[in-house]
Amino acid sequence: MRRFLKRLVIGLRVRGRALALVLALIFACILAVPGDGLLPGLRLALFDGYQRAMPRERLSGPVEIVAIDEASLKRYGQWPWPRTRLAELIDRMNAQRPLAIGLDIFMPEADTSSPEALAARLPDGEAALKASLLKLPGYDDVLAASIQRAPVVLGAAGFDVPTPGATAALRTWPVVTRGGEPQRHLRNFPLALGSLPALQAAASGQGLLSADLEHGVVRRVPLVARIGGAVLPSLSVEMLRVATRAPAVRLELGPEGARSVNLGDLHVPSQPSGTVWVHFSRPAPERYISASELLDGSAPPDFLNNKLVIVALTGLGLMDYKTNARGDFMPGVDVHAQLIESFFDGRFLLRPDHMRWAESGALLACSLLLVWMLPRLRLRFAALAWAALSLLLFGGGALLFARAGLLFDALAVWLAMSLTSVSLLASLFVSEKAAHRRSDAALQLAREGAAKAAGELGAARRIQMASLPQAASVFPAETRFAVAALLEPAREVGGDLYDFFMLDKEHLLFLIGDVSGKGLPASLFMVVAKALSKSIALRETAAVPDPGAILNRANRELLRENPEMLFVTAIAGILHAGSGELVLCNAGHDAPRVLRAGGALERLQAADGPPLCVIDNFEYPVQRYRLAPGDTLCLVTDGIPEAMDEGGKQYGMERMDALLAGAGGMPPQGLVDAMREDVRSHVGSVEPWDDITVLVVRWHGHHPETLAV
Repeated sequence: MRRFLKRLVIGLRVRGRALALVLALIFACILAVPGDGLLPGLRLALFDGYQRAMPRERLSGPVEIVAIDEASLKRYGQWPWPRTRLAELIDRMNAQRPLAIGLDIFMPEADTSSPEALAARLPDGEAALKASLLKLPGYDDVLAASIQRAPVVLGAAGFDVPTPGATAALRTWPVVTRGGEPQRHLRNFPLALGSLPALQAAASGQGLLSADLEHGVVRRVPLVARIGGAVLPSLSVEMLRVATRAPAVRLELGPEGARSVNLGDLHVPSQPSGTVWVHFSRPAPERYISASELLDGSAPPDFLNNKLVIVALTGLGLMDYKTNARGDFMPGVDVHAQLIESFFDGRFLLRPDHMRWAESGALLACSLLLVWMLPRLRLRFAALAWAALSLLLFGGGALLFARAGLLFDALAVWLAMSLTSVSLLASLFVSEKAAHRRSDAALQLAREGAAKAAGELGAARRIQMASLPQAASVFPAETRFAVAALLEPAREVGGDLYDFFMLDKEHLLFLIGDVSGKGLPASLFMVVAKALSKSIALRETAAVPDPGAILNRANRELLRENPEMLFVTAIAGILHAGSGELVLCNAGHDAPRVLRAGGALERLQAADGPPLCVIDNFEYPVQRYRLAPGDTLCLVTDGIPEAMDEGGKQYGMERMDALLAGAGGMPPQGLVDAMREDVRSHVGSVEPWDDITVLVVRWHGHHPETLAV
């Protein structure tokens, strides 16, 4: 047996390197797969970080945005304006000789204020007035004439589903494709919403305005896309075509898809789908001019000379605002303006197809180096080697972005390299600590066996429940607020927790939490987390108590002694008993509810930090509110909304909110009892599978006329 164990230990050491190399090869193959990778959110977050740290420097200002803003709407009336007003705006812009005018506006229907439309609505007795109106030119015809006199590019929006006014047929200008067929690769919109056919016929071009949002953020926009069976360039590309008087846009294709979009000497590399990553600059208000300044003649007479002009709606209620990769909340038209600027500046963000092979090669090189070095180094020097490679990866990715606009996914390479290193280190520790682990395993088995004994579990339950405070004994004569709480473990002992106590004469601290897992390990961790949080809070010396600082320190302390790798979702709050000021810190917990004194139910801000014991040294932010006299704060753990009946239907947050909304003037203890009974009614005879915890805090104010206990 001893000989067998010795061979097993030696074999584990050898297989540790082999397993690490196999993992490195597997991860390298995954990185080489086309697309956005297994963790696209992390990749996009890294690329967004590059943009925030290194925004594009504006070397030129070729674009001006004529904004139909609040000032314009206030002076010339609400939108939609009569088409004659828009025609006047186009004529005034055209008088300054711009290179091209793009309309980020859709006009799919006839102008209802036009003379013929007014005549159609007149009664039969107004024949003379109707005849006079019909002699006047139609407003759509006036606008079409203005569009025909100017280098105007109309905008169109693509849709994947049927939309009123959308059609599969649009007037398009030539897009010459070379090297393949675009149908298999380009983004396809079955339908599009454009302007009236007469306006399309008068325009010099038509471009696409649509871009797919990725997690609510604009990062990539199509340079070309398909509308039905036709290929349509984006508004920015089509404006350049009109400005340069090029006969057509050229699209270069390869086996993998689109390669570039070309106009004269301009060569724009693209993704296989015909999209391009936009390198955003910092916000530039100087791109914008109010339409009212052009209409009233106060704008400089040559302000738009030799410029590319985009007309867009930015007024209140008409805004099409988007969040870009830098996190700037800007009008959607700003994306098109910045894309045109990048054309002029020659600054493109590129993620060529071979980049995935470069990432795979970088992973293999780093992994081979670590597999060779780590077994030969002490732990401290092994950590330094890993840190040096990590710095090299992220520094190299940032340098590629800054110098060449290349998007290198250093984060995916780093994660794969780290997992490979962890695998190797784990195998080495297995071989070196086998005897120690066997003794620990035996001790753990002994502890688990003792914990399963009914007597000890009963004692553990009594101890756990006795550690929870009772409002009647903690605040016997308190009139400024009332507190009620409930904790029902699903098993003999549970992992939920709550606590409340006074930090000083004015500040009430309350806490609710839910430990991952079930049974004795969760309950032990619950006791430790509760005691540690209270100890930290009472030792806090800050003049103004801060629940964020309390959770920050608790997170660091719990991470030090957490062999079971448990985590805790928690909310810590501090209520100023005199003023009603409420400060909350939410670590991965469900959003609390506030039942206002008037009966309105408000859902507070969701968690803005991970659970405790997930990320080391995470600085938890705080949320600040103010309660009015009679306002009630309700906090629950997930055992309430996730309680299931015999059919597997959950109780749900909607039912809980409905119960709270109907609570009215119910006292805190009555509200806790009502929620417990409603959950029991929903569950029926089904055994609970998770702990149920409720904490209710009502602020009465300094001198409440009536008290609810």
